[in-house]
Amino acid sequence: MKFDQLGLCEPLLRAIADKGYTEPSPIQAKAIPAVLSGRDVMAAAQTGTGKTAGFTLPILQGFYAAGTSRQRRIRTLVLTPTRELAAQVADSVSTYGKHLPVRCEVVFGGVKINPQISRLRRGVDILVATPGRLLDLHQQGEVDFSALEILVLDEADRMLDMGFIHDIRRILKLLPERRQNLLFSATFADQIRALTDSILRDPVEIAVSPPNATADTVEQWVYPVDKKRKSAALLELVVDNDWDQVLVFSRTKHGANRLAGYLDKAGVNAAAIHGNKSQAARTRALSGFKRGDIRVLVATDIAARGLDIAQLPQVVNFDLPNVPEDYVHRIGRTGRAGSAGCAYSLVCADEIDQLNGIERLIRRHIAREYVDGFEPEHELPQSKSLGAAGGSRRPGGKNGGGNGGKTSSRGRNGARDGRRNGGQRAEGGKRRPRRRRRAGAASA
Repeated sequence: MKFDQLGLCEPLLRAIADKGYTEPSPIQAKAIPAVLSGRDVMAAAQTGTGKTAGFTLPILQGFYAAGTSRQRRIRTLVLTPTRELAAQVADSVSTYGKHLPVRCEVVFGGVKINPQISRLRRGVDILVATPGRLLDLHQQGEVDFSALEILVLDEADRMLDMGFIHDIRRILKLLPERRQNLLFSATFADQIRALTDSILRDPVEIAVSPPNATADTVEQWVYPVDKKRKSAALLELVVDNDWDQVLVFSRTKHGANRLAGYLDKAGVNAAAIHGNKSQAARTRALSGFKRGDIRVLVATDIAARGLDIAQLPQVVNFDLPNVPEDYVHRIGRTGRAGSAGCAYSLVCADEIDQLNGIERLIRRHIAREYVDGFEPEHELPQSKSLGAAGGSRRPGGKNGGGNGGKTSSRGRNGARDGRRNGGQRAEGGKRRPRRRRRAGAASA
């Protein structure tokens, strides 16, 4: 299927062509006609598959069909869980709507409210917002929803994870009852279905991938390492493999700051982004990372949604998340739009429960490798078996270790020998990173 077969107008097709796209992704091919039909839509797809364009394109098509209005009033409201995702959605609207007379504004917390009020007073057709700042603006009488036609809940599962359900319900009471509702999510968890029952009316349900599946384009590896040596092991991987751009996830804000400082002190340009950082600091760090000025970006899970970096080559989980679903969203930052990516997790023995939870969720064992010189004193226990139906690869090296997943010293040495002989290739022909130690490399 081609984009010109979806009933989109010429200005949209021109903007799509400007981006170099000719064929819609599976979620776009299904979601665009459903949204254009006027039905409520409940759509789920893996992170990085083009969900944002799946609703922005048909919404813009609706503005084109309705014609230009002299009085700009909020006709579409898009709610997102994070500032970064709000900015990404607004960028998508601007990109695809550049040949249309549509005005889009984005509002979120962490920045001064007065400039946002000033822009809203000039009129807006599409408003992208985070829940808290939107409620602040409403309390000040600066937003009017009387003309609203479409409500979009983007990354709805993440909004629930972040505790926005009460804000969402408050916002829903402010909106006209007659409207089209679009819910886009990475998962169809039970809490999402409970939310949809109270919001959507006879929705079209779209799912283009198994629930909580990880993209086939992302190779995944677990590196067992003692907790106290994780920072040094990460530095070894970045330096030894000449990684120019790597997104690292930390479980805590303090941990993100500490790790970024450690890497910076070791000569690797690094920055941290998290909820305690000002929006200006977060924007600077992300811009520097995209330009290549910052080599390592250390983020908390606030950045797992909304970071859209073209062809990001690798993601590292410095800490495993407490919520297994967050692993899917984290590694979904790489391998986007069909490009290849790699996801590495530094896992200590204390994190075996989190690892088991992740492997149960994605229904596969994640292959294990060892960083030379960083084999753990406290061995990571064997993962619990998923059974034959799990579609798993046995951990323990290139050939699965041959020992049922146990990581014996012989298995580790064998893996290292393979790397010293020029590096080994993972399934599918992708080269795994070299893990040879260099003279003078960092140690614990």
